[in-house]
Amino acid sequence: MGVDLLTIVLLLAKTLSGAEGSCSSANAVTCEDCLRLGPMCGWCFKEGFSDGSSSGGRCDTFDNLLLRACPREFIEFSASHLRVIKGEPLSVSSEKRGGKRTQITPQKLVLNLRPGSRVTFGVDVRQFEDYPVDLYYLMDLSASMTDDLDEIKELGSSLSKAMANLTSNFKLGFGTFVDKPMSPYIKTTMRDLANPCWRHDVNCLPTFGYRHMLSLTEDTTKFNEVVQKQQISANVDTPEGGFDAILQATVCKERIGWRNDSLHMLVFVTDADTHFGMDSKLAGIVIPHDGKCHLDSKNKYAKSTTMEYPSLGQLIETLVENNILLIFAVTADHLDIYQNYAELIPGATVERLESDSRNILQLIIKAYKELRSEVELEVTGDTDGVQFLFTAICQGGTIIHGEKKCSHLHIGDTVSFNVTVELAECPKEPKHIVIKPLGFRDALEIEVQPACSCSCQASAEHNSSRCSSGNGSFQCGVCVCNAGRLGPHCECTEENINMGTCKHSAENISCNGRGDCYCGQCACYSSEFGQIYGAYCECDDFSCVRFKGLLCGGHGLCDCGECLCNQGWTGEYCNCTTNTDVCISENGALCSGRGECICGKCVCVHSGASGDKCENCPTCYDPCISKRSCVECFLSNVDGSVEECQEKCLLVDSTVNQTSEFEENQSVYCSLKSGNDCTMSFHIVKDEHGRSHLFDLKQTECPLPPNVFMIVLGISLAILVVGLVILSIWKMFISIHDHKEVAKFEAERAKAKWQTGTNPLYRGSISTFKNVTYKNYGKKEVTAIGN
Repeated sequence: MGVDLLTIVLLLAKTLSGAEGSCSSANAVTCEDCLRLGPMCGWCFKEGFSDGSSSGGRCDTFDNLLLRACPREFIEFSASHLRVIKGEPLSVSSEKRGGKRTQITPQKLVLNLRPGSRVTFGVDVRQFEDYPVDLYYLMDLSASMTDDLDEIKELGSSLSKAMANLTSNFKLGFGTFVDKPMSPYIKTTMRDLANPCWRHDVNCLPTFGYRHMLSLTEDTTKFNEVVQKQQISANVDTPEGGFDAILQATVCKERIGWRNDSLHMLVFVTDADTHFGMDSKLAGIVIPHDGKCHLDSKNKYAKSTTMEYPSLGQLIETLVENNILLIFAVTADHLDIYQNYAELIPGATVERLESDSRNILQLIIKAYKELRSEVELEVTGDTDGVQFLFTAICQGGTIIHGEKKCSHLHIGDTVSFNVTVELAECPKEPKHIVIKPLGFRDALEIEVQPACSCSCQASAEHNSSRCSSGNGSFQCGVCVCNAGRLGPHCECTEENINMGTCKHSAENISCNGRGDCYCGQCACYSSEFGQIYGAYCECDDFSCVRFKGLLCGGHGLCDCGECLCNQGWTGEYCNCTTNTDVCISENGALCSGRGECICGKCVCVHSGASGDKCENCPTCYDPCISKRSCVECFLSNVDGSVEECQEKCLLVDSTVNQTSEFEENQSVYCSLKSGNDCTMSFHIVKDEHGRSHLFDLKQTECPLPPNVFMIVLGISLAILVVGLVILSIWKMFISIHDHKEVAKFEAERAKAKWQTGTNPLYRGSISTFKNVTYKNYGKKEVTAIGN
């Protein structure tokens, strides 16, 4: 919120600043010139008021004139305003005033506008129930519409019954069209002229342009009778002469019977495209259509063969002017063409017509409801130099910026529009403009009067003594000189002005073309770009070079074509900073010691150096790297022997000093990686003999050695864990396999069937022997149990 508020304040300040500049710097020598500069400009007409420059100093903003001690009563400053001339309120329901209902308010306004200022006003619109409807049915009677003609023979009755639910005041009319009855649109043999359908053994009417058959009437029976009497006609080319018929049906108000207080609907029925504009040049017709009614005594279009087809722009203007809402009822193959027409014609709609027109009734009812469900404003009249901005406040308080249309309304709803009007410049005459809802009779009339005149002119003194003894008129505080006189007080004549004194040389023009020579002196013009000055108006403060669109790069002042740079900036364009802070590298040196700081950027001069601060140089001698062996030896020396390290340092012409202090700003800081990946840091200071002294040797950020025990332990544990996992997986697979084998065995055992027969290999465990020697004592069996 804070950022938005700051932005608004800055924009307002910039606007006010721009307004002050346009008033004070412009070449306004009269009061009217001043008022034409902008809505913030005022004129001080107090005699003797001047800022020491010219009469143009009288023109400034109202506040500035007060600050410059011009009394309020001597300031000519008119503000834009509006006056409501007629503002009757909207009618309620069926209420009528003076025999008519009011559908739009206000009805008449007068706007007094300053150029560049805006005036906003509101417009309310309401559609009423039971609004009268005039519907004119305009039908294509070319041969392809035969089945359509049969379909609509009872249309009047059915349409009247359907419309009775929407309005109690309905009138219906009928007209027909084909095309211009001349070549190349038709065949011009005698037989074809009499009956263009003779080749198909059909009797049809001669080709005609447009015929008005029935004026608007409430008698639907008469409409049906007229339709039933119709016969088709024919032409050669596919496009028809529909625009001729639409324009005649629109402008012939008395013949058609259009009422002033009704909704005008024109239903255009066809199955083909239509001619327009210069198509008629094919027939040698070159007279443009005059937009007037040309129906003869038989209600036929009399100029069909002598006037061109109307242009689309002419048709749009005529339809809007006569409040006609056009409904295109066309077949599917021409739907896109007429959709393009409808996008250009205000209030026009397009509906899809079946090939035999059987849906014409539903089509008309749907189009009527759509037209009654929306309100759209249309601006006509002398709108050149006048800008309009609309904001629609639709049903439910919905605000739509930049829109002059509300949709999805119900009968009786009231919608509002905020209209902002701005005048670009002062016109010579008042402008008359009309704003009205499409299809409505009611309209808002606006008269725009430019507020560019000064009331102080009414008291002008002609041939005033204050203007060099009557050589001019004194008006609004300044002299307006007569012909042949010049100067702030008309003191100079054309004869006594020595134009040569206003030239720098004979070859130059007077005051270099940027001022007027008044009595031998240049009075330089004012300019919206800046100030023009100099004895010959040869200088200004805006004709210097620019850098990135900014005068003197935004870092200097323009003086007579040359840039005077501010402190800290230099160069032809004042685009080069003298500050070298941005060129200091990490080691504290300017451009790493390998370049020059020019315009705030490093320009590397050492061969092979690159980078924003010349920090990259693979081929350059690096004082830090050359000291690596010396520093690394001292930092890694643990046995206390320094002789070897001192020898290494002598090889690179360096000595190590860890005890003495040094000036850090005179040193070069170095940071290197040692062989064991430690970070070594030190400072290099050179003495007057060029020898290097190394101070503050440090070793930090050394990596820790690897922990062998933990590494071995981790590997052992990893192997153990992996082995246990593998063993567990193997055991799991073995168990699963054993369970499957046991289950298989059990299943096979359950399925087995054992036979009960004797096994031939089986021998019993009992044997029986008989004693053959026993005879006398009877039989005796001895049983022995065999082993």
